[in-house]
Amino acid sequence: MKLLRCGPPGQERPAVLDPDGQIWDLSDVIADLTGDALLPESLDRLRQLDLACLPRVDGHPRVGPCVGRVGKFICIGLNYADHAAESGVALPSEPVVFMKATSAICGPEDDVVIPRGSEKTDWEVELGVVIGRPAKYVSEADALSHVVGYCVVNDVSERAFQLEGTGQWVKGKSADTFGPVGPWLVTTDEIPEPQSLDMWLEVDGRRFQQGSTRMMVFGVAYLVSYLSRFMSLQPGDIISTGTPPGVGMGQRPPVYLRAGNVVRLGIKGLGQQSQRVVAYD
Repeated sequence: MKLLRCGPPGQERPAVLDPDGQIWDLSDVIADLTGDALLPESLDRLRQLDLACLPRVDGHPRVGPCVGRVGKFICIGLNYADHAAESGVALPSEPVVFMKATSAICGPEDDVVIPRGSEKTDWEVELGVVIGRPAKYVSEADALSHVVGYCVVNDVSERAFQLEGTGQWVKGKSADTFGPVGPWLVTTDEIPEPQSLDMWLEVDGRRFQQGSTRMMVFGVAYLVSYLSRFMSLQPGDIISTGTPPGVGMGQRPPVYLRAGNVVRLGIKGLGQQSQRVVAYD
């Protein structure tokens, strides 16, 4: 299934996209795409619905983040060897883990706002992994059974805030609008192998990133198992799994986002995003 949330910010309603591209409102069935609604038994009920009996969503509504009320937004750094190389750092011996504030989450076509004082706002196309069943101390072999599905994430980053001061990366990762998520939460039955997904990103039509999840240093199953050693993972948590090479910081000379740019990105089977870049007013 391709699940999504439609409507104005803060008023999104859960929905499902059918194979013909028609959107059907699920708000009479579940309150939102969050928490218990993502458990396996809830998804089984959704799969049995006759979509024609649901209200149809006409027109072109705003698509919001595909998961509501995210508890944790966990990110993995330097998880593609070529990206580590372009960043000038050694390949990590274990996953580099940091958090992104959930207040950064926005819809896949919402504007990205350059924060006040920023000169180095950058882009990162990433595979998002959405937890659907609580996970704590899970084995790598069992890890994917705790995943409900996958989505596109743009891990927007302010490199000076991230790297040039003191403290944690979270400062450069957490500005409002720095976490476009969606358009869809694609359930695992449609993505049986998360390690073979092509991904790309363009700025103003110029292709900067072109990669595949097969090049991850640490795969999805390993990451879910690894993280579950240090914290419980709950339904609706998002793990953003790292980016392939081609970020702005890695260009020679570096290229960063400016007001007026349009960023487009996508992952095979998971849809596309498009964001207009604006300056903080």
